[in-house]
Amino acid sequence: MTHSTKGALDGLLVIDASRVLGGPYCGQILGDHGARVIKIEPPQGDETRAWGPPFQGDAASYFLGLNRNKEGIAVDFARPEGREILLALLDGADVFLENFKTGTLEKWGIGREELRRRFPRLVHVRVSGFGEDGPYGGRPGYDAAVQALVGLMSVNGEAGGTPVRIGVPVVDMVTGLNAALGCLMALQERERSGQGQFVEAALYDCGFSLMHPHLPNLYLGAPVPVPSGNAHPNITPYDTYRCKDGDIFLAVGNNGQFAKLCAVLGLPDDDPRYATNALRKENRPALREMLEGVLASHGAEEIAERLITSGVPCAPVRTLDQVVADPHTHARGMIVDIGDYRGTASPIKLDRTPATYRKAPPSFGGDTDRVVQDFGLSADDTGLVRK
Repeated sequence: MTHSTKGALDGLLVIDASRVLGGPYCGQILGDHGARVIKIEPPQGDETRAWGPPFQGDAASYFLGLNRNKEGIAVDFARPEGREILLALLDGADVFLENFKTGTLEKWGIGREELRRRFPRLVHVRVSGFGEDGPYGGRPGYDAAVQALVGLMSVNGEAGGTPVRIGVPVVDMVTGLNAALGCLMALQERERSGQGQFVEAALYDCGFSLMHPHLPNLYLGAPVPVPSGNAHPNITPYDTYRCKDGDIFLAVGNNGQFAKLCAVLGLPDDDPRYATNALRKENRPALREMLEGVLASHGAEEIAERLITSGVPCAPVRTLDQVVADPHTHARGMIVDIGDYRGTASPIKLDRTPATYRKAPPSFGGDTDRVVQDFGLSADDTGLVRK
């Protein structure tokens, strides 16, 4: 299969006026797959430029991880001249990506309906905390607070312990993914109708949508879930187990896999206490004792390799430096190097129009001259913020 040098979204123009995480991650997804993305920062810069150390140049690692394949300018939207620059960029753009507080664009005279009137083909994507309506509509949202609010923290943590924040900004990340998905749906529909539309991905909605299988369990009358460590609420054995030199995670999802687990470990597979998943869950403490009694004589890496190659889903519990060094990480092309920039590659694999990595994250206002020239803006426009 011949690879194209242009991504699947080549020819799309995205104006990315979002900040922090969800919106910028959405913009990076679109940029990785070929769209031209112009990132507009406020005069003080995207606040994540300061979320360090570590730093590289004028940006923290946090900013660098979310803003690859973008051209960077800075615009003062508080000035009428700055808003005119935005409108000039949107004239001919396919996508406008933003996460302004509800009412901000309206205050500037360029709210949703005005943008729809001026640019009927524009796909307007907003990442917000809670959406526009409902009791929480318009409130600002941050990942950890939304984790607490939608119940994610309530099921995370050690059994018998207090709720704990998930160690990655999972709500922000999935909101960025859903924003990109909604954007692509709207672009696809535009091919039929010729019309753009408003797309919103709210942290609250996206965080709530992640509560599987806890919500389906609750809908069918199960007790309100509480932290249970690494154990799965529905499946056993689906948990971490101690080995001689570390932990292994077993993810045994059916009776056939359980039989294979017993065969590799030299355990009987006809114990009636463990004949079905429901019985294994009922007898979870005794099953743990039996499994860890055998695993105590095995190294985690060694037994994990034997089990996975025998058809038992599992893995050793590893540190992040071990994951970065793993040959499979590199074989899958999951690390990107552009000069002195290193980033995490797109996990979306297309065989004919794969993601491309053309440009490291921009310095603050670093592409002003190029954008001024390409869009016919005034070189001394007072709405532009120079470095």
